[in-house]
Amino acid sequence: MPTAIGQELVALLPRLRRFALVLCRSQSLADDLVQGACERALANADSWTPGTRFDAWMFRILRNHWIDHLRRMRAEGMAEDVTTQTQLIGDPGEGPILSRLVLSEVQRAIDSLPQDQREVLALVCGEDLTYREAAEILNVPIGTVMSRLARARKRLVELTAAA
Repeated sequence: MPTAIGQELVALLPRLRRFALVLCRSQSLADDLVQGACERALANADSWTPGTRFDAWMFRILRNHWIDHLRRMRAEGMAEDVTTQTQLIGDPGEGPILSRLVLSEVQRAIDSLPQDQREVLALVCGEDLTYREAAEILNVPIGTVMSRLARARKRLVELTAAA
């Protein structure tokens, strides 16, 4: 079974990293979170039930790892801001610059959302999970996922329309 999980894990790495970036907004910390989540998954491979959504199981492990990290580092805060990284986009020209400005505007709007709304937005809209799967990962009722997502979407429309 560990070989099958290892293959699933490798295929899921880009999505895990994307979700980790949503959670922590730091490239290096996101990489550490993904690595830690992968280690936890491999160490507890027998707790995954074949036939269930592997990605949902991994997102839950990653989120729990993030919560554990926050508890340990409560006083420190974030060390790196992903928006200050200049090496992320290197294509010259007007098109990429305009795209980067729009992306930056959307990123600021998403960053202004409360953490619980950002998590739901990332899982449902970014990772294409169902409301039920997001609710299980976040350990909240489906109705809470739906209301958080509705509030997040409404706020994003307000923020991006005003800009």
